[in-house]
Amino acid sequence: MKVFGPSPEPGRAISADASEIPLEIAGSARARRRGLLGRAGVTGALLLTPARGVHTVGMRFAVDVAYLDREWRVLSVRTMPPGRIGVPRPRARHVIEAAAGSLAEWGVRRGARIVVHGAG
Repeated sequence: MKVFGPSPEPGRAISADASEIPLEIAGSARARRRGLLGRAGVTGALLLTPARGVHTVGMRFAVDVAYLDREWRVLSVRTMPPGRIGVPRPRARHVIEAAAGSLAEWGVRRGARIVVHGAG
């Protein structure tokens, strides 16, 4: 996965500080239901696709959550402590979960474009 900052022109995403981030893809209904439940942490990030929302009920650690639209642009980023139910985002098509603080460290913010290598 690479992260690019807000695009200077529509349809173009360029950034000198693009980050490569290890990504696990939860593409099946079973994998999406399981998500990060039962884990003590996560290396890199987990992509839930398709997905519009998440919860942290039963999780052991706080997570950063990025909601992405169909063009892989970040709609919003939230940090969720364990035991919460997130509000689904109607325009979201994908969700990325990572350990709390990771998304900001990687430059994932509203308007950024995500590029996933090796997906689909």
